Amino acid sequence: MLRTIPTTYSVALISNQGGIISRVFFIGATGGVGHRLLPQLVEQGHQVTALHRKPEQADSLRQQGATPIEGDMMTLSRDDYIALLKDQEIIVFSAGAAGSGKDRTSKIDGDTPALLAEIAEELGIQRFYLVSAFPEAGRTKGLGEGFEHYMQVKKAADARLVKSSLDWIILRPGTLLDEEADDKVSLDYALTYGSVKRGNVANTLAALIAKPTIRRQIIELTDGDEHLNDAVQRLLTTS
Repeated sequence: MLRTIPTTYSVALISNQGGIISRVFFIGATGGVGHRLLPQLVEQGHQVTALHRKPEQADSLRQQGATPIEGDMMTLSRDDYIALLKDQEIIVFSAGAAGSGKDRTSKIDGDTPALLAEIAEELGIQRFYLVSAFPEAGRTKGLGEGFEHYMQVKKAADARLVKSSLDWIILRPGTLLDEEADDKVSLDYALTYGSVKRGNVANTLAALIAKPTIRRQIIELTDGDEHLNDAVQRLLTTS
């Protein structure tokens, strides 16, 4: 089932923050990272379409300035996604199956990002931001076959996106803490493993989306000692 609320979009403009106002298709906007990121995207001036699964989530998304689209990733088809992504300019994917079973993990964490990358290439959507997983996550904790499956499908989705022609960013956060941002991070192309506040993940994504010249990079993120603005600026000078 797919339920959409029509919205008329304007041509691209420059926001009062100096960035390009874009049409953003956001999968994961109701999650722990997503609900913190959404208001920042709206504040940047982006026109955000947010996919949600539960009907009762629509009002909150609308109140935050997004256009809600009801749909379930377990049932949405390729044609559904083509219709949803028409005229979009950026895809943000921060959703996850959250340990709800192998089938859901395969579909949500693996198959769907890979499919969206393929469709984005076909439709000319150039920018794709994917929240992935830190390679060392849980490796010493014996979390079992389900977790190993999760890591495998996350890596497969990363690999598909890297092979695409898109301007992608893959953000690999450490163990997620359900805490608000303090903007003190470690952000680089390779880091030792650690934890990170969900608020810091959301703020990092917002900062990266505002800097489109940082592209085609896998970036790791944990909490740390460097201010987020300084960390992003450092990446900007080396990208």
